[in-house]
Amino acid sequence: MRVLMAGLGDIARKAYLPVLATTPGIELHLATRNRAALTELGATYRIAHLHDGLDAALAATSFDAAFVHSATAAHPSMAEALLHHGAAVFVDKPLADSFDEAARLVDLADRQGRLLGIGFNRRFAPDYVALRTQPRGFMLMQKHRRAQPDTPRSVVFDDFIHVVDTLRFLAPAPIQRTQIETIVRDGLLSGVTVTLAGDGHHAIGTMQRESGLDEERLDIIAGDRRRSVLNLSETGDQNGIDTRRRRGDWTPVTRQRGFEAMCADFLAGVREARPTAAEDILATHRLCEDIVRHAERQPS
Repeated sequence: MRVLMAGLGDIARKAYLPVLATTPGIELHLATRNRAALTELGATYRIAHLHDGLDAALAATSFDAAFVHSATAAHPSMAEALLHHGAAVFVDKPLADSFDEAARLVDLADRQGRLLGIGFNRRFAPDYVALRTQPRGFMLMQKHRRAQPDTPRSVVFDDFIHVVDTLRFLAPAPIQRTQIETIVRDGLLSGVTVTLAGDGHHAIGTMQRESGLDEERLDIIAGDRRRSVLNLSETGDQNGIDTRRRRGDWTPVTRQRGFEAMCADFLAGVREARPTAAEDILATHRLCEDIVRHAERQPS
């Protein structure tokens, strides 16, 4: 399988390249207009197929699959070009920074008959996946940042989208009610809280961008027990006795944070000609768009 990685920024280097460069059965190509990065990473991972940007890669050969790791603003144009060239496409979250653009790309993938995937790695993180076997009557997910207020669209689609999608992924039954609260100061989103509820369950997701810390914490309370995951690396189980467990010292971060399983799942989907999970992708982006519009209506 010929696979292209387009864009070699921070997340590509830390999370995707270490996985794909050691994945058997694929011929990996790299593409970026940053010649220094292209040369360095090609040598580091012994990758021979190097291209000066996406256009050069598409002119040189065809691809069965491609991973897009560019800046968010470039996601739609790059994904569109790759889909038109017949490749299945995986885009690091978000698919686009608006619901309309995301819907357009999903429709294009459907018309091209190509799989379109998105980098929601929490769906594959072992400690989060394990929670799907447990009762989930109440969930609280917090993802905070230190001194990082930003425009509503940037905060929600580039960061809070993980909270939205994880709570949707873990919801034990259909979500029937949604409530949104936002705090905006001088046009910048400082805080956001969303509540998702259905029959017998509800979940709260919150992010404070002026919190004094960078932290992700998920708590699930049900059946007289609280189960917790802190920063995707430490789990807790409280039922009269507080039991905690940290990630093993030799467990790769890419495995603990779900990137290994997520990449493997996407490549398996390409081999199986799996259809795009359109409704699932769009539901997360639709809720993010609702949050952005709520924030943009707030006085600042």
